Amino acid sequence: MTDGHTAGPTGPTEPPAPTPPQRPHRSLAWRVGTPLVGVLCGALFLVSAADSGGTDLRPGRYTDLAELVEAETAEYEEVRQELEDLEDEVDSLTEDVRGFRVNRTRDQIDELLDPAGLEPRSGPGVSITLSDSPEDVLDDAVAHDVKIAQLVVHQQDVQAVVNALWSGKASAVTIAGQRVITTTGIKCEGPVVQLQGVPYPQPYVIQAVGDPTELIAALDADPLVTGYRTDAANPYIQIGWEMHAEDDISAPAYDGLLDLRYAEPVGAPNS
Repeated sequence: MTDGHTAGPTGPTEPPAPTPPQRPHRSLAWRVGTPLVGVLCGALFLVSAADSGGTDLRPGRYTDLAELVEAETAEYEEVRQELEDLEDEVDSLTEDVRGFRVNRTRDQIDELLDPAGLEPRSGPGVSITLSDSPEDVLDDAVAHDVKIAQLVVHQQDVQAVVNALWSGKASAVTIAGQRVITTTGIKCEGPVVQLQGVPYPQPYVIQAVGDPTELIAALDADPLVTGYRTDAANPYIQIGWEMHAEDDISAPAYDGLLDLRYAEPVGAPNS
């Protein structure tokens, strides 16, 4: 029963409970793509490990030129030794092959071994050493408008000396102790010169077997060699040049690859 008055609240009113935050709804592509990316990353790691074989797939660059040359030369020597072993095996297998045509071909091969550079040669001759300009002339060279390329030995410098020696009737020529033949490739590769793909650092020692008087005369008459020697005498260049007549020079037989490679012009008729 009431007495006509409205009863007041008996205490503070409790606020309504907050609605819990809803977790964002992720799409099906996200839920499937995330584990798929993880699987792919793992697969890439496995493939890299298999390809590397326990080594670094991106090794640091060689900072030591001598180390690079030594490594390349060692690899070449391994391949060359393998070639020699195979050639010895071929020679052994063909020893028992007899016949008129075979014997005649062998005689022709024996006659051509020496002209082809496949026999060692020794005798008097000349020795030439080419080297880059000393580092202490760099500042003076720049100040006198000398091109940096003039301070470095290039393949054309080596080729000019070799060609002049051939003109002087050299019977054998070596570069860095390696026999030069008609198919020898001389190529610049950065700061080194390559012979048959093997890098050799400067100084470059070029030796020739022949009459020293004729060889020196041929070098004096060659315009490219003369230009190089003019730079050697220039105090702002001083590129290295040394030449000596020798009583005895030894030129080993050529022991590299003898395969001939050539190119055909585009559109050449088929033979």
